[in-house]
Amino acid sequence: MVTVVRHARSVEETHALARRVADLLRPGDVLGVHGDLGAGKTAFVQGLARGLGVTGPVSSPTFTLIHEHEGGRIPLFHLDVYRLQKPDDLADIGFDDYVAAGGAVVIEWAERVAPLLPDERLDISLEEIDGQEGRRIELVGRGPRWETALAQQGAAPAC
Repeated sequence: MVTVVRHARSVEETHALARRVADLLRPGDVLGVHGDLGAGKTAFVQGLARGLGVTGPVSSPTFTLIHEHEGGRIPLFHLDVYRLQKPDDLADIGFDDYVAAGGAVVIEWAERVAPLLPDERLDISLEEIDGQEGRRIELVGRGPRWETALAQQGAAPAC
């Protein structure tokens, strides 16, 4: 496991870090995004989408559960599992199909379904920094693919 911590002082810096992560994405990748309400999870996904070349709007799929973003280097499947009743509901919304569809799967509130996520993934935790502007962003590469990817990119260059 490789852990990298960065600080983003603004939404723009959050987007910039996410664009760098987008450069690492391959078809079938799974990213778990963690953080409280307002921590910047959707802002991070917006940066990922821009980094992949997605030009359309990117918002949280809180009520629809899934947004599919085409038109980039690879598709981006953005899931919000906050409203799932139980972790096993992840299968009911087609998680395995999305992983097999040749895009990157990004899951907001991933801690709610963590036991069902693949061992090979990138976890991203965002939290507000008390008394300061900005966010603390922790990237945790799980499995050889993500450990190597983070290490080869200079451990996710700073914003």
